[in-house]
Amino acid sequence: MKHLGIVTLLLMGLSVNGQNQISFDAPPSSVSLLAPRFLSTAMNERDFALSPDGTEIYFTISTPKSTFQTIVFCRKLKDGWSKPEVAPFAGQFTDLEPAFSADGNTLYFASNRPLQGTVVKDFDIWKVSRVGNAWGHPENLGTTINSETDEFYPSIANNGNLYFTATYAGGPGREDIYVSRFQQSQYQKPVALDTAVNTKFYEFNAFVSPHEDYILFTSYGRKDDSGGGDLYISIKDQNGNWKPSQNLKQLNSKQLDYCPFVSPDGKSLFFTSDRHQLPISFTTRIDYQTISHYMDQPLNGTGNLYWVSFQSILNSLK
Repeated sequence: MKHLGIVTLLLMGLSVNGQNQISFDAPPSSVSLLAPRFLSTAMNERDFALSPDGTEIYFTISTPKSTFQTIVFCRKLKDGWSKPEVAPFAGQFTDLEPAFSADGNTLYFASNRPLQGTVVKDFDIWKVSRVGNAWGHPENLGTTINSETDEFYPSIANNGNLYFTATYAGGPGREDIYVSRFQQSQYQKPVALDTAVNTKFYEFNAFVSPHEDYILFTSYGRKDDSGGGDLYISIKDQNGNWKPSQNLKQLNSKQLDYCPFVSPDGKSLFFTSDRHQLPISFTTRIDYQTISHYMDQPLNGTGNLYWVSFQSILNSLK
């Protein structure tokens, strides 16, 4: 009952208010809050995954300080989108960072759920596959991928290659992006991406394109970082090598900008940001109701979901 109580409190903050009419056909040319008060609320939302057929949305909601996180989803209906609800395989342990396979029949995610029993462990990469019209039982990806330390933010190319975030001894930096090649129906030993992507600082939460021709990720600590962690892109050259990554300055704020995802049709770039509109002072003394009003808004300092035309971003790099 303890976990059910937490989930109930989380979902109390999600309000539809008639704003569940979302269309992804025409993404905005500049960064915009995604579905205010429906997907982006006063709660902490992060991560975003749209199914390949465009009929399901999965994302993560989190309690303060990220003590508990769970994956929620919406379905596309005839008259809009359904209210968010906890995914059927989630809600007991911390589950986050959903990512679809190319065919949409498998969802990868990070979780601290135990292999056995009820005692949580470190974070591993897990997957859950469809069984008919429902999700089956989650499976741990095993010791080739998962270790005794944390693995986060899976992203899967069309060929099955798996990209993820980890902090391993001997890695290039303080947190790095790794890839495990999927060959002969098996994952191979993960290797860190080269210095075009990874540095001595923090690199994490990477989205790789279906054909592995570009990769989006967040880095913190670089000289051109705006302050809280910025989104970067690296594009492969004609020889299949990653080019030096570029800061996506037109997207980034002074707060943390992370968790990139590009829609299956390539039109829209989604990401999470902690940016806010909280004033540091007021011209006159304010009352309790005013403070409460600020805290009840999406831009209250918690994470929200944003989106923008991905083509406009690519054009700005030329």
